Amino acid sequence: MPFTYSIQRILEIVGDDAQCFGEYQGSITGIGSLSEAVAGDLSFLGNPKYRELVADSAASVVLLPLDYTEAPKAKQLYIKVENPSYALALLCRDMEKSLQPPAEVGVHPTAFVDLDAVVSPAASVGPFCYIGKGAVVGAAVLEAHVSIGKYAKIGDETHIFSQVVVGDYCEIGPRNRLQPSCVIGSDGYGYEFTKGAHQRVPQIGNVVTEADVDVGANTSIDRARFGSTVIGTGTKIDNLVQIAHNVRIGKHCLIIGQSGISGSTELGDGVVLAGQAGVAGHLKIGDGAMIAGGAGVPHSLEPNAKVRGPTGEPMMLYNRIMVLQRRLPDLFKRFDKVEKSIESLAKRDTHG
Repeated sequence: MPFTYSIQRILEIVGDDAQCFGEYQGSITGIGSLSEAVAGDLSFLGNPKYRELVADSAASVVLLPLDYTEAPKAKQLYIKVENPSYALALLCRDMEKSLQPPAEVGVHPTAFVDLDAVVSPAASVGPFCYIGKGAVVGAAVLEAHVSIGKYAKIGDETHIFSQVVVGDYCEIGPRNRLQPSCVIGSDGYGYEFTKGAHQRVPQIGNVVTEADVDVGANTSIDRARFGSTVIGTGTKIDNLVQIAHNVRIGKHCLIIGQSGISGSTELGDGVVLAGQAGVAGHLKIGDGAMIAGGAGVPHSLEPNAKVRGPTGEPMMLYNRIMVLQRRLPDLFKRFDKVEKSIESLAKRDTHG
């Protein structure tokens, strides 16, 4: 995707507190990693482990942390900022606006909008969308093949990508981003075993997402059995995540891919659930807790707890256990030698 940015424009975007070292007179026409960037590209140092790559980078402009001390090469500009990764994100956000023009306002002729639905005149409703009876759609963007259920509500400035389903009565807050094929308001998984069969328990609640929530592709958030499944302000949910009925997630949480949260569990604010982690049902996870990738959590956690492993052990304890496990083969060998020595001594004493 072609673009051209002057150094002045870059500095306007990354902020007035940026510090410049070196000189580059041209424009930026590409973005590349430190090792792959060429002349005319912009790069950045977001992770300290790549620090040694900066000196050899061919990028014309490099975003660096404030503590970077080396000097740039000739015809190269270093821009030092507090957070290079976020500075790059600001640049990409600006680029995104030009690379992806705003959606056209209006309802596509192939879309179906129920006569009892209310759609903002500032909304963009794409091809083959469905908006059900009594639904209210604000100044949002609905791409192709989006389904909005009966009496659902969609907040202003929300962007719903193609093939998303928002179920009946669900409420999507302002400035949400729902990635392709996610499902908001699928039935919660509820059954009672009666008379030799699993009988379905109706799930008559809804899902409520607050402001600035992101939901990844192919993620499912189940409607509540009754009441609401709630996703708090600023929470970001990755792809392929399962959130069960009546879960309540606090503000500014990070829920990473392939993780799952069982029914009626509550997450406080700022919780991090890493990839493929699982949390059992009816638990309370305290504010700021961090659950490592692949961990299983069968019990509630205090605020700021850090756990890992299949039974959700404290992280430092689990790390010690892992170190000790590696020593087990050697310990068994030593134990075997001690056991044989004791047996030998016992035989000698027996035979006088």
